[in-house]
Amino acid sequence: MSARSGGLDRFILDVPDFPEPGIVFKDITPLLADANARRAAIEALADPYRDLRVNAVFGIESRGFLFGVGVADSLGCSFVPVRKPGKLPRKTEVAAYDLEYGSDALHVHVDAVAAGANVLVVDDVLATGGTAAAAVELCSSLGAEVVGISVLIELIDLNAGAKLAPPVTSIIKV
Repeated sequence: MSARSGGLDRFILDVPDFPEPGIVFKDITPLLADANARRAAIEALADPYRDLRVNAVFGIESRGFLFGVGVADSLGCSFVPVRKPGKLPRKTEVAAYDLEYGSDALHVHVDAVAAGANVLVVDDVLATGGTAAAAVELCSSLGAEVVGISVLIELIDLNAGAKLAPPVTSIIKV
């Protein structure tokens, strides 16, 4: 547990061998069920960015939506859903990324933010960094500036935070 976590790590359950053998899934549903813990997590995700004039929060599908909307509310800015293919109804910008077994892509509407906007990327877990890097690429393709990546949990053994620019803020490091 990091000092920043404020004890929130006790609300995260490890589920071994889910969704496949060898994976330890980080279950955030106990944190979501507790109003005080959920509120504390959202504020911890938002706090480092209060003075950066964030115009929009990009929340990565799907668990990034759960925190991203609250962070956007806390920062007084817009929320932009970053979606998987086929989920957005209008013209989108696309960023592809590699997975352990294959590839995927993220989409945002082409008019999601204005050029020059300050964007904060929010997600629940940072593992290999592929989805976060794709979200940063989407921001850049729209002419926006990513001021940071804020995640609830960072899997530090994978070292993705050190490979990403802009800087990553993680509340719980495991």
